[in-house]
Amino acid sequence: MALASVSGILGQKPKQNWRVGVIGHTGRGNFGHGLDTVWNLLEETSIAAVADAHPGGLAKAKQKLKTDKAYADYREMLAKEKPEIVAVCPRHVDQRVPMITAACEMGAKGIYVEKPFARSLKEVDQIAEACAKAGAKLAIAHRNRYHPAMPVLKKLLKEGIVGDVLEMRGRGKEDRRGGGEDLWVLGTHILDLYHYLAGNPLTCSAEMRQEGLPVTKKDVNEGNEGLGPLAGDEIHARWRMENGWTAYFDSVRNRGSREAGFGFQIIGNQGIVDIRNDREPLIHFMKDSPWEPAKADRKWIPITSAGIGKPELRDIRGTVHNHVAATRDLLASIDNDRSPICGLAEGIATVEFVSSVFESHRLQGESISIPLKTRNNPLTLLS
Repeated sequence: MALASVSGILGQKPKQNWRVGVIGHTGRGNFGHGLDTVWNLLEETSIAAVADAHPGGLAKAKQKLKTDKAYADYREMLAKEKPEIVAVCPRHVDQRVPMITAACEMGAKGIYVEKPFARSLKEVDQIAEACAKAGAKLAIAHRNRYHPAMPVLKKLLKEGIVGDVLEMRGRGKEDRRGGGEDLWVLGTHILDLYHYLAGNPLTCSAEMRQEGLPVTKKDVNEGNEGLGPLAGDEIHARWRMENGWTAYFDSVRNRGSREAGFGFQIIGNQGIVDIRNDREPLIHFMKDSPWEPAKADRKWIPITSAGIGKPELRDIRGTVHNHVAATRDLLASIDNDRSPICGLAEGIATVEFVSSVFESHRLQGESISIPLKTRNNPLTLLS
């Protein structure tokens, strides 16, 4: 079944009262970026219970979420409360598989999960199997995928707004997390939009460096926030995309700026589109070839859900930034038996992007084919 439009989701009316179980873990990823509070913003959902292994965090969460039922063990909460929807909120990625699997086993119909999605393709396989067995819908909190200006941009690109697309070029925040951590934690937002605009990655060639030298086995350590084996303070990656475009991602530690980082550009022979994640307006356009000398009349023009240079008429912060559009779409996907706009396949794609960087570097920058045969984190196989 075709995906529902973002506009349709934003305007959808409540159909029933869905009972939600919220899982957090104070001190180990907490409750994510608003994945816990969104359910009290929807008329069609109510929070049945909250779980947090940290006693102090649990007490605060109970008060914050205005629920009477609180559990130290999320498995006990799932078994006793049987929520139809489960919010897997902690940012720490090592908790994804057990929490999602438990939700599936206890009969959840829908799961909303913080990003990054998983630490390896092996974990992706486990999650996919659990969801398939339970018939559960899973959506990932890549909020910009739900922005109503993104379908407008996709249409404009097909119509040739930038002429022939030459490349997509993105960078992370490039702060203290620059390199491998930036790729996982922030780069996946960019990679998810690459996937939306250009399809699946088909090949990857990449290099990873630590203090100027190629990453080797001795550089691999457990990453922050439960990311698993990780390395590199410098990442350079190139993918050939399904629609024929070429995409790049680069990140170098402490080389970014708060004003300019965390986004990407779509560069064509007749113009440039700039996307800055989580900002408003999200998208800007500049006409004319990027290879010509700068012209005095060149300027960035916003692209909104209303079109080029038109003011945004939708409440983006009240629907997209606070997860209302994403969670409402998850509920609609259950009702209509379809995939969420940013569902399992989209989450798998982001893990494939990242894993391909590790695998290409392991093979000394060789251009590798995707999907990957290596299902474990390739950094564990470095020599």
